[in-house]
Amino acid sequence: LVMVFYGSNGKSNPVSMENKVEHQAKNQITYDIHLPSDLGTLYKVRLGLQSLENSISQLSLCHIRMQNTSTLDTFSLTINKTLPLSLNGDRWIEIPVEWPLKEALSVVTYHLRVFSRNILSERNLVHMSACIYGTHGDTGDRSLLWSLQNVQQGQENESFLVIVDAVELGELDKVVLLISSKTDCKLDIKKLHLKEAVKEHPVYVFEVNKALSLDANKPEIQKEIPLSFVIQGDKEKNDIDNNLHKDGSQARNLTEYTINVYTGDKRGAGTDANVHIILFGNEDKSEVFQLSQSLEHQNPFERGKVDTFKIKTKKLGRLHSIEIGHDGKGFASGWFLEKVEITDASSNSVYCFNCNRSVNQ
Repeated sequence: LVMVFYGSNGKSNPVSMENKVEHQAKNQITYDIHLPSDLGTLYKVRLGLQSLENSISQLSLCHIRMQNTSTLDTFSLTINKTLPLSLNGDRWIEIPVEWPLKEALSVVTYHLRVFSRNILSERNLVHMSACIYGTHGDTGDRSLLWSLQNVQQGQENESFLVIVDAVELGELDKVVLLISSKTDCKLDIKKLHLKEAVKEHPVYVFEVNKALSLDANKPEIQKEIPLSFVIQGDKEKNDIDNNLHKDGSQARNLTEYTINVYTGDKRGAGTDANVHIILFGNEDKSEVFQLSQSLEHQNPFERGKVDTFKIKTKKLGRLHSIEIGHDGKGFASGWFLEKVEITDASSNSVYCFNCNRSVNQ
């Protein structure tokens, strides 16, 4: 059994439980783990099998209980799962950690669709795994060819669906492929589409468009694929994304910013007015953007709510300030803004601008 711990300050290396048994009773094992660095507040644990070639072919996990020996904060959860999840299947499960006074993230089922030309014909000789990265960490390496869903084959193209369960990753920003082969061959991979299973959009698109040469006598290939663009489901936005993607030079000069706006949780905090924002960086400033279409709520800027907006603009460098305000229109135009968090997709940098006061026109 191997564990990986994720915290607010980073993640641990895989921790093997082999030599860490503190106490063993019937159907219960206690491990004493000393992490080499302070990970901050733990929010996720990944449990897995280090190898499927061990004498133990399956491991049934019933319950996990974890305690911080310094603070005595305790977390427990019933699991009732067996690893691997199916024959030759995924060797990992992820558990969101909920501490006292801190809400846990949710477990999300992701759909990863792989578009290629010849992977299906080579899949018995090839091993391929993917690690998906987002603002809330990563999935670790997950096998892609053990259970293919919704396979589609044409004359020139093929695609297949892979289902990955993971603690929610937030905004996705890259995928790392690990590929090896038992024989010399070439894999022609076109692109990857990633989305949450229960949502049609957004769809995160990772363009590859490369034929990878595999050598049976060489180590596995590691291919890092940054996010190309996001399909939001709005036709106009899709057209813009596709046009930007076709025009490579223009796309390289643009970046996407994800803006999370936190409205305060107090009486009269929300607003019906039209809100705008300008971003200022050490290289340039953005144009004025109207924040009108929240990804979460039809009626944005309500009391105690968080609204997410996505904008595309020229690269601004490191953000140092913003201008945010409203036009004072509407029945309830007063607005108490708690803070604004902005993620730069080009650098995966997150900026937080605290306000904690009423915003006037």
